[in-house]
Amino acid sequence: MSENVYCGFDLGGTKMLCVLMDHKKKVLFRERKKTKGSDGGQAGITRIIELIRETLVKASIEPERVQCIGIGCPGPVDMEKGIVHLAVNLKWKNVPLAKHLEEAFGRPVAVLNDVDAGVYGEYVSGAARNAHSVAGIFPGTGIGGGFVYQGQILRGRSHTGMEIGHTKISSSEHTSGTPMGGTLESEASRLAIASHCAKLAFRNEAPVLAKLAGSDVAEIRSKVLAASIKGGDEQVEIVVRRAARTIGYAAVNLIHMLTPDVILLGGGLVEALSQLYLEEVKKVVAENVLECYQDIYKIKLAELGDDAGAIGAACWAATRFGHIPKPEPEPDTV
Repeated sequence: MSENVYCGFDLGGTKMLCVLMDHKKKVLFRERKKTKGSDGGQAGITRIIELIRETLVKASIEPERVQCIGIGCPGPVDMEKGIVHLAVNLKWKNVPLAKHLEEAFGRPVAVLNDVDAGVYGEYVSGAARNAHSVAGIFPGTGIGGGFVYQGQILRGRSHTGMEIGHTKISSSEHTSGTPMGGTLESEASRLAIASHCAKLAFRNEAPVLAKLAGSDVAEIRSKVLAASIKGGDEQVEIVVRRAARTIGYAAVNLIHMLTPDVILLGGGLVEALSQLYLEEVKKVVAENVLECYQDIYKIKLAELGDDAGAIGAACWAATRFGHIPKPEPEPDTV
């Protein structure tokens, strides 16, 4: 008899990723596609359905073996009703995504925020495996957050939370998609870093960056920033370290408010500049967290890379719909 399969899909960032997993949480097959500017509205839903079908065909897995589907999407979602409240890059507002996928595949679908999915993936089988509670901060184009508490994703009645990128952290008037200035995203996202570094390249203060990407903000991506720093652009390194320290202050806030035993750093910037981020965040937290909290947390780098969100989405769906047991906290393993 063929074993059951669980499908996980990550819609965050610049790529779509579909993974197929077995009941032991082993990835059987994965398939990626770049997102397109035309992927908004119904076209985006169609592309998701097409990629899931393509993945099944390439993996030679019959659709009937798929027991459920989990999908991580950017922005706030209603996890109970499977509605994406807002996904700016896809031009989605109150989209009943679960309904569309259930109609296409005839299987139950769980919809969750993409960073929540990534943090849950790390909680199930990554750097925060079976922690009591874990908070994730994932800087990339924007900055996402997620929180898992005793196996449950922290959320409200009808909306997911942890939109940490849109919390105010400085007196700056710089904005990032909302009227409020000085948010974590406006100060420390890749887009914010790239904006500062584009000026450095334009003024010939970052010659390596100028050669790699010029002063085009869109071309100054995480790996380019890492190459620029490795090549000796000291001013670029100063900008990135300042942003990393800002992430550190956000981690301090999370420890004071929610006391997670693991603070997880992930996302494109952290993957490209892992030691820089780990060093700066650890230093800021150690210097600023209240003394009574000094020994209750660990700061870790995410381990699963691009797979985290899709793995987390698949595992969340399989647990929610009763196919695999809920992971139990095992603090000694953290």
